[in-house]
Amino acid sequence: MKKVLFAIAFLLVVPGALHAQSILQDTQEIVHAQVLQIADSSNDVIPGTDTRHPVQDIQVKILEGLAAGRTVLVHNDFTQLNEGDTFFLTHIVPWNGLPEQYSVSEPDRLPALGWLAAIFVLLVVIFGGKQGIRGLLSLAGSLAFILFALIPGILHGFSPVWLSIGVSSLIIVIGSYVTHGFNRTTSSAVAGMIVTLVIVGIFAHFAIGYTRLTGFGSEEATYLNFNSRGALDLAGILLGGILIGLLGVMYDAAIGQAISVEELHRIAPHIDRKTVYSRALRIGREHIGALVNTLAIAYVGASLPLLLLFYFASGESIGIIINREIFSTEIVRSLIGSIGLVLAVPITTAIAVLVLMKKSARHAPADEIEKERHALEHAGHRHERSV
Repeated sequence: MKKVLFAIAFLLVVPGALHAQSILQDTQEIVHAQVLQIADSSNDVIPGTDTRHPVQDIQVKILEGLAAGRTVLVHNDFTQLNEGDTFFLTHIVPWNGLPEQYSVSEPDRLPALGWLAAIFVLLVVIFGGKQGIRGLLSLAGSLAFILFALIPGILHGFSPVWLSIGVSSLIIVIGSYVTHGFNRTTSSAVAGMIVTLVIVGIFAHFAIGYTRLTGFGSEEATYLNFNSRGALDLAGILLGGILIGLLGVMYDAAIGQAISVEELHRIAPHIDRKTVYSRALRIGREHIGALVNTLAIAYVGASLPLLLLFYFASGESIGIIINREIFSTEIVRSLIGSIGLVLAVPITTAIAVLVLMKKSARHAPADEIEKERHALEHAGHRHERSV
């Protein structure tokens, strides 16, 4: 009888408690607000340090949400604002009737971002013409694949590695054909990029395991792990990010190599495949030198503030600092990206030669062929003038 009464009490009490718990929660919203007046401004010392930072007391008008139209005084110790500025305000209504809380969340950057995007689009249309418009459509498609296929797929538990390879391949195929049209030159570049992507993806999988990267090299990865309750493969997400980041430079190199083969064959149709491959590969080497440097400098630049912070704040050696996962991740990312770029050049060049050129070269005078051969052998050689 006691067990029956306990079960009845449990069924009656627990749902009510759960309902009460769901009700007894703070209400929080992030809304637009505008600065009406700077009531006070000073420099305070951050507790526990000797560093001073500016703080403000600002009178603001809430523009939307539960308190739309209300004017409140907000203590701002986050970022300095001016009269007339719009920003995002965090508004918390405590469940227990305590005073409502207001704090500055972020400045409103959306108008500035919109203007920058508009300038970018305008310049692309003016100077890029139809090709630039095609590039913008390709960019929009790429972002759509990432936002509506890659991210939801990862959140639904699909393998980040294979999903990233699949989405990257779709971005390559659709983006290339939209931008450059459906032709054999574009097809050569697409084939070269996909082959390179698969090779680099497999290599990156083993490289991440060999360097023992966990994917926890940043704060956002840690938050993501907590929010997903550890259900996501962060190392796989790291690999997927590396592959997506590789697409830009690999796309540039592959398209350039395919066009180089096409133009060399068009201007000298009598030259055989081997010679055209060598000439186009020489062009690719110059491309590799420029893009690898660009890629490495971009990754170093992104990590420079954090590198300086660890170097000056911790007093550790540069070797220990670089060994930290947050920096090792960027080094692996840069090296894998550079490896992908280097492989894309010979692979795409070889595929373009096979696709765009006939097996046998057209007939040409022997002296012209010999001249071409001699020029190739001495290409890139510099002769010093004797004194």
